[in-house]
Amino acid sequence: MPEIGGETAPGFEAVREAFAAVLAGDRQGGAAVSAYLHGRKVVDLWGGIADPEHDRPWRRDTLQVVYSTTKGVTAACAHLLAQRGELDLDAPVADYWPEFAANGKDRIPVRWLLTHQAGLPVLDRPITPAQAVAWEPVVTALAAQRPVWEPGTDHGYHAHTYGWLVGEVVRRVSGRSIGAFLAEEIAEPLGLDLWIGLPEAERHRVSRIIATPPDMDALAATDLDALPEAARDVMAAYADPTSLTVRAMMLVQPPLDHNDPAEQSAEMPSTNGICTARALARFYAALIGEVDGHRILTPATLAAATREQVSGIDRILRVPVRIGTGFGLPTPDAFWYGPAAFGFPGYGGSLGFADPATGLAFGYVLNHIRDGAPDQGAAVLLDAVRSAMKGLGG
Repeated sequence: MPEIGGETAPGFEAVREAFAAVLAGDRQGGAAVSAYLHGRKVVDLWGGIADPEHDRPWRRDTLQVVYSTTKGVTAACAHLLAQRGELDLDAPVADYWPEFAANGKDRIPVRWLLTHQAGLPVLDRPITPAQAVAWEPVVTALAAQRPVWEPGTDHGYHAHTYGWLVGEVVRRVSGRSIGAFLAEEIAEPLGLDLWIGLPEAERHRVSRIIATPPDMDALAATDLDALPEAARDVMAAYADPTSLTVRAMMLVQPPLDHNDPAEQSAEMPSTNGICTARALARFYAALIGEVDGHRILTPATLAAATREQVSGIDRILRVPVRIGTGFGLPTPDAFWYGPAAFGFPGYGGSLGFADPATGLAFGYVLNHIRDGAPDQGAAVLLDAVRSAMKGLGG
């Protein structure tokens, strides 16, 4: 059995067994999982390898890049400003960011940035990693960009641009970068190991991402005619380098390397949040209730933020989605589904979410990223947590 650190509350012992099985299935990397129930930590486990190059094991304080799971954290920053009356989600973005009005964007409300309806998932020209790290070149380009569809008439995943768009509004309203706002207003009061823009002093704690590329031979051998029409549509979108799908996903060229210390210390609020699973679960627990006397959003703010705004086939992802105001809402076939659940998954398999109906908040992070075959650890572990809750009558 792989060596596992951490603890579980009485009744949740089976989660440790499930976690051991998850780690046993992946000898290359490591992971961590945490769960809170009604504001109380009930699962906090970690294990595996944080850095195979230096044979560094996963420890209690190991940090992990969580890719798009960052987007839920970014959304919370905007909602906190709205809750304080400093940001009106239905006001034009240009009221806070005047340059954004260019090319017919003067009437786009802040809300459409959060709901992926602004028509800005791509830029006319890809950006370089140096530009992405610098912030200003990207937000300047977004302010000048013409939408690729009429804003408000459709929705498409703003895979990279979401973070810069929402982050720039947070910066204009608060006078602080989104990383500084997160640190001062959310992370510090709750004692969270959670950053957008990692301090240099914490860099030694970050696990090394292990990327396994897709099996191109298997993909090439796929009989497209045998696939359902929806699956063929997805594969066709990813196979076409000129499609909005590819352009949105490959906005930065060459692709970002989140093992690069410069990229870890930059603020890219769509993709480079860095945290522990414990911090992720605690963050979501503090969205749906009090944790040690702290709550991030009021019940009314949270209800508005997690109310479905759009649904249907996503213009970028080419699959059905449900979207709240900044938070992802699971579709009924998702393993983390609940009628009231909200959160955000990340590339490779990370997940942070909460379910106000059950009081559960959950965080899962990992460093072995299999392109084309997301890790199933979160599904296995969530099933074990939910089974434990049922056993306790929850």
